[in-house]
Amino acid sequence: MAVLLSVLETVLPVVLALIIGMMCREKKFISREGIDTLKKVVINITLPAVLVNALATAQYDRNSVIVPAVVFLACCLALVIGMGLSRLMKLGKLPAYLATGFECGMLGYALFALLFPGEATSHFAIPDLGQTVFVFTLYKALLSGKSGKKAVIRDILTSPIIWAIVAGVLLGATGLYGLMEKANISGVLNSLTSFISAPTGMIILLVVGYDLDLRQIKWSDTIGFIVLRLVTMGVVLAGVLLLNTYVLGGVIHTGAIILMFLLPPPYVLPIFSTDESQRARLSSAISALTLVTMILFAVMAAMV
Repeated sequence: MAVLLSVLETVLPVVLALIIGMMCREKKFISREGIDTLKKVVINITLPAVLVNALATAQYDRNSVIVPAVVFLACCLALVIGMGLSRLMKLGKLPAYLATGFECGMLGYALFALLFPGEATSHFAIPDLGQTVFVFTLYKALLSGKSGKKAVIRDILTSPIIWAIVAGVLLGATGLYGLMEKANISGVLNSLTSFISAPTGMIILLVVGYDLDLRQIKWSDTIGFIVLRLVTMGVVLAGVLLLNTYVLGGVIHTGAIILMFLLPPPYVLPIFSTDESQRARLSSAISALTLVTMILFAVMAAMV
């Protein structure tokens, strides 16, 4: 009974927030423009606050470089495997991009906080550095083609998430945050970031629920995409876990990396893609993979 209650404490808030999001769509409590505004609030305001605090308070050593590098290479490997499987399954070229990258920003941090409430967010933020760099550089550059190089550079320079990462790393890695602690002024930064980031989880899950319209998913076309994603993630995750255990000495937070690999691909994939004819299929696949993530999250919560 205690185990069941513990699982419900983790999973029920997620399910309820998703249902509220669906109800907001069905009852038209919130318009599409309103949801787009909430996404901007998360990406430009609340999530950067999460990242600044998580990275400023993180412990920095050589593992702070190794872990993001491993995740970056894992994303590259997943893309290569995805391309091979996509060709083998005759799914086309673009679906290979469903096999790599993780939606950490709009989903991962909210789920990590629920699953590991006593753990520092930096356990998830440090691995996320690797996949964020991957998505904003190689991933988008390949999707955009030669004409998208300027757009990639512009996105990097104007992204609040990137600047939040830079600010957080500088505060933590340079020891500036430590000096702020000694001067008893770090509490001001903690209070600001905590207050701003407080609604992040609920807003994210509400937005995900709003976009999760099961009736719009074309399951006959999408099953292949789900198999492609799950097989690729399973293979690459197994490799990362073995590397972490037998080579890196367990420097990567096991729960964080497993959760990361359960996440759907980046929600920006249909936006990044220059092939307009494929955007509807990609959006449908991401919705289905989000549902799969929620099911796997519930299973992981029960195991944890």
